[in-house]
Amino acid sequence: MDYRNHIKEGSMLNTPPVFAIYVCLLTLRWLKKQGGVAAIEKLNNEKAALLYNEVDNNPLFKGTVIKEDRSNMNVCFIMNDATLENKFLQFATEQGIVGIKGHRSVGGFRASLYNALPLSSVKILVDIMKEFSVQYA
Repeated sequence: MDYRNHIKEGSMLNTPPVFAIYVCLLTLRWLKKQGGVAAIEKLNNEKAALLYNEVDNNPLFKGTVIKEDRSNMNVCFIMNDATLENKFLQFATEQGIVGIKGHRSVGGFRASLYNALPLSSVKILVDIMKEFSVQYA
């Protein structure tokens, strides 16, 4: 892309994706208010560590990705007893946790810890996992 062509023609060569640019602006402003990239990284690491700690230490659950390859954004896990998966999904839904069902070809669960998800939401999921474990472990 050469902006000299825009200047020479007195026009844009194409219409920029205005909505996407605007959403990017809003997201970057929000990110700055949170303390910037370093602050979000710290929070995301904390959220992932909290959930992975529960997955690793709760006898009902097991991670599906080796530790060195785990994502801080999408935490994937299964249950050691697959027959409990639907019960856990229903239990989580009753507690207000939705959207954690894993991909249809993989099964299990996937908790997405996107930037805007507060730490308190991860704590609620961990508490639900612990409560379910008390009932079924």
